Amino acid sequence: MKKHLFTASAMLFAATSLFAQEVVFEEYDLDNGLHVILHQDNGAPVVTTSVMYHVGSKDEDPDKTGFAHFFEHLLFEGTKNIERGEWDQITAANGGRNNANTFLDRTYYYEVFPSNSLEVGLWLESERLMHPIIGQVGVDTQKEVVQEERRLRTDNAPYGAFFEQILKNLYTKHPYRWGVIGSLDHLASATLEDFKKFNQTYYVPNNGVLVVAGDFETAKTKKMIKDYFGPIPRGAEIKRPNIKEDPITETKFAKYYDPNIQIPAILLAYRTPGQGQRDAYVINMISAYLSDGESSKLYKKLVDEKKMALQILSVPIDAEDYSSYIVGGLPVGDNSIQDIKKEIDEEILKLQMELISEKDYQKLQNKFENQFVNANSSVEGIANSLAENYMLKDDTNLINTEIDIYRSITREEIMEVAKKYLKVNQRIELEYLPEQKDAN
Repeated sequence: MKKHLFTASAMLFAATSLFAQEVVFEEYDLDNGLHVILHQDNGAPVVTTSVMYHVGSKDEDPDKTGFAHFFEHLLFEGTKNIERGEWDQITAANGGRNNANTFLDRTYYYEVFPSNSLEVGLWLESERLMHPIIGQVGVDTQKEVVQEERRLRTDNAPYGAFFEQILKNLYTKHPYRWGVIGSLDHLASATLEDFKKFNQTYYVPNNGVLVVAGDFETAKTKKMIKDYFGPIPRGAEIKRPNIKEDPITETKFAKYYDPNIQIPAILLAYRTPGQGQRDAYVINMISAYLSDGESSKLYKKLVDEKKMALQILSVPIDAEDYSSYIVGGLPVGDNSIQDIKKEIDEEILKLQMELISEKDYQKLQNKFENQFVNANSSVEGIANSLAENYMLKDDTNLINTEIDIYRSITREEIMEVAKKYLKVNQRIELEYLPEQKDAN
């Protein structure tokens, strides 16, 4: 039976490798510093235009947090040539859709259009960069939008504040220490000049990467890119402070009381290397092995077999300067969060002292092969991967070679990295508790 299981796994491994076709791309710089990446795929009449800017919550003033996320909203308000409220109308009228997202290190804007509307996408993104209107009406409108988003996703959502609480305790110096959505008080007190200064600093061609992926003609597209983006002036060089955190050498205990929950949670957070470093890839494999999904060791043990946990939480955070691995659980029945912590620690200790089985190792390889293929199965996914690999990992071709890193990771390496980073004295233990009610 074991032989048949291994054969089936090997066949799956070979099948996913077969479909992981090389992503061919071309990249170059405009004179103003804008980096351009082109991936031509004429298999379907669809094209993605996207721009990623190297600005996230870590680039904010500690007394003016939330700006990066705020701009994700503000820069859909309109430009000198696009009236307020028309951005989405223009996109929809041309058969497309748009969106944006912000994280610790970057902000990403994109449109997906039928290929005959490529020029519309390029025009929209050039307008966002060249002619944004940073006006009081738009600022006031988006302040209300962001306030509602924070209330919905953080303040009033069960377990909605855990991300902010983890960052707050995991970092003391580095600007990762505040949440991406930032402080509403900071946004409320910010002036129009504050927002204009942020835009002038970070929304410049030399701080961005433009990706066009899908069905297009290369020569024609290059000309349009030059016409629309070439005239935009280069910005001043951005000074980024190199802030280092002191190592965590003693377990840090923290508590947070959430009025929106009834079941407590325990969260164990470890600071790990930045996402471009080899050890970060090993941590991703450890996360998948221990706590990612219903097939993980902790889920099977604590949810399926012992029925001690209602849920296992796994939140690896990949970021440029530091990453983190967060694992935890919600107890069920008479079990406590300390019982859950004990069981988690037992599995981590096993990982540090014993090699994982060949069968589990092969399952991990299959899982990462599948993720790799799925991430690059659409031009939209390819555009995002190309931008992130260039901007945050300094190697665009990781879109083709990143899977080789995972393939090269050994069982011995998994054990050694677990020993190095998942030590009890190098972590945050956050007790995430229901808000205590006044007995009176």
